[in-house]
Amino acid sequence: QVQLVESGGGSVQAGGSLRLSCAVSGYTSRRSCMGWFRQAPGKEREGVAAISTGGGSTYYADSTKGRFTISQDNAKNTVYLQMNSLKPEDTGMYYCAARISGGYCGLRPEGFGYWGQGTQVTVSS
Repeated sequence: QVQLVESGGGSVQAGGSLRLSCAVSGYTSRRSCMGWFRQAPGKEREGVAAISTGGGSTYYADSTKGRFTISQDNAKNTVYLQMNSLKPEDTGMYYCAARISGGYCGLRPEGFGYWGQGTQVTVSS
């Protein structure tokens, strides 16, 4: 079983920054892909960024490219999402997700089998 615990959310003004963390436990050596997703009220969950655990390839949504950076510290079993130049439309619940075993790595939620409880990010104008 894989457990994911997010932290680092909060409220910031537009233009500000936040760094989200996702602590991973269980099956840590079998993770193949880690992702960050977000969901705003009334909207579907969307992929924000993803990273291949082994090769380090990264994937970003067009809306976050150039502003968000996903990274990982495999020694600490932690994945990060550095968010800069935040906009009000970045507001939402942010979820960390993990995929076990190889294959897909990207921004489709159905590609991930394990999810954290989420951390709220609110950006005010």
